[in-house]
Amino acid sequence: MHDITNTSKRLNGSLHLPVLVIIEPLLLPRTCILNVLRRELDELEILDMATVQGLDCMSARDVRLVVLSIADKPIGDPSVEDDLGFVAECCPNAAVAVLSNLDDEPTVQAAMQRGVRGFLSTSLPIEIVIAGLRLVLVGGVYRPLPVTGMIRIPDFEPPDVRGPAPAYLMNEGARAAIERSVTDLTPREQQVLAELELGLPNKLIAAKLNLSESTVKMHIQHIMRKCAAHNRTEAVLRWRGRLPAPSREHDPGVAPMPET
Repeated sequence: MHDITNTSKRLNGSLHLPVLVIIEPLLLPRTCILNVLRRELDELEILDMATVQGLDCMSARDVRLVVLSIADKPIGDPSVEDDLGFVAECCPNAAVAVLSNLDDEPTVQAAMQRGVRGFLSTSLPIEIVIAGLRLVLVGGVYRPLPVTGMIRIPDFEPPDVRGPAPAYLMNEGARAAIERSVTDLTPREQQVLAELELGLPNKLIAAKLNLSESTVKMHIQHIMRKCAAHNRTEAVLRWRGRLPAPSREHDPGVAPMPET
């Protein structure tokens, strides 16, 4: 009852704005999430609730997204099933994202099968969470990339997000190629390349950087040409000094086909 009363008071503020609702039983994490989202998504009215029962008073509001925290519970837990059903009943036009302490593939798949459009692990950086929510809000779907779907190049380690390989581990040609590539990249191309390193798809990169998807594809084409790479993974590996410098036979004027 206290939760519903607090929510009702807040409804007097911005009745004309579309609404994003956070449902998190614990006060401290709920307040932290609320403050961040209100700062980052100021085009929305952000409301917080301890339980899904607070949605009872939302029938007159334009609820676009409900973020439901499930902590360590599996998607098939009866309480989670009941909460998802209640959200669908109270807010039939709203997309649903779950915030989970789990990020294993079976849990993600189970969530997607139940119509969840955003799966957010508590281990994600806040920037990725915000970008994922933006993607869901514009009609997309955000979920962690499955490990089996990652592209791997034989005999090379994945890119190390902590930074380029130390100079003493690179030969002179590779070091020169990396320096040349980074120097040639525009600031925006470097931003896109940093998102590629996180394994984000084009649509999520576009949402995060406030670009169109076609513009992201264009930047990726330029990146791969400048890095003399045949695909996104190769571009990241070369940028991070994990791939040998291209041979002189490679024609840098020919842009390889981008991956999407």
